[in-house]
Amino acid sequence: MKSSCRDPLYRRHRFPAEIIAHAVWLYFRFPLSLRMVEDMLAARGIIVSHQTIRAWAEKFGRRFANEIRRRSAGRFGDKWHLDEVVVTIAGKRRWLWRAVDQEGFVIDVLVQSRRNAKAATRLMRRLLKKQGRVPRVMITDKLRSYNTAKRQVMPSVEHRSHKGLNNRAENSHQPIRRRERMMKRFKSTRQLQRFVSVHDPVANLFHFPRHSISSSDHRDLRNAAMHTWRQIAHLDTA
Repeated sequence: MKSSCRDPLYRRHRFPAEIIAHAVWLYFRFPLSLRMVEDMLAARGIIVSHQTIRAWAEKFGRRFANEIRRRSAGRFGDKWHLDEVVVTIAGKRRWLWRAVDQEGFVIDVLVQSRRNAKAATRLMRRLLKKQGRVPRVMITDKLRSYNTAKRQVMPSVEHRSHKGLNNRAENSHQPIRRRERMMKRFKSTRQLQRFVSVHDPVANLFHFPRHSISSSDHRDLRNAAMHTWRQIAHLDTA
C-alpha cells in the first residue's frame, strides 16, 4: 500500500491508490451512478463524495483506458462490424457510431451530429488511422452511407450489408443504453464521447465469451484481467 501511495500517478491525492482505483473500476465496470459508488464505499467505511469520484473517473479513467488501448493495439479481429445508434442530448439527436470485431471487442466509438456519408467516412478514416490496417470484411446494416464511404476509404475491402448480420455491433450498444438510463441521459456530446472513450476499453478488458469457455477458464481469464487492471492502476509493482 505505501509504495502505491507514493506512485507519481497518485501524487497530491489524500486517499490511497487502492481506493481510487477501486472506485474508478466500480464506476466504469458496472452500470452504477456516482452516488451508488459513493454509498458502496461508505458501506466499507470510506467516506468520499460523489464529486470526488467524478474527478477520479475523469482523471484516472482516461489514463487507464489509454493504457488498455496501448496494450490491445493490433489484437482486434479482421472482421469489423459497424453500426450507429441515436442518442438524445439536451433535446438534440446525436449519433453514436461504433465498430466492433467478430468477438465483440469494441474497436472504436465516435459521437457525431450527422448520420450520413461524411460521418461514415470520418469513422472509417479514424479506424484506419488507429488500427494501421484494413479489415478483411466489413459488415454493416442497410444504411447507404456506408457504401459511399467504403468506396472512398477502402474500396478493396469486402462489404456485407445486411440487417441480420450486424447483431454483434447492435448488441454492443446495450451497456451504454443502460448507463444512459442510470445517468438520466447524457448532458453533452463531450460528456458522452469522454465516457465511452473510457468505458469501452475497460469493458474490453473484462469481456469474455462465456458461451464458449468452461467455468474454470472463465475464472482464469477474470483473474488475468484483474491482474492487468492492477498493473494499469500501478497497484502491482511486479
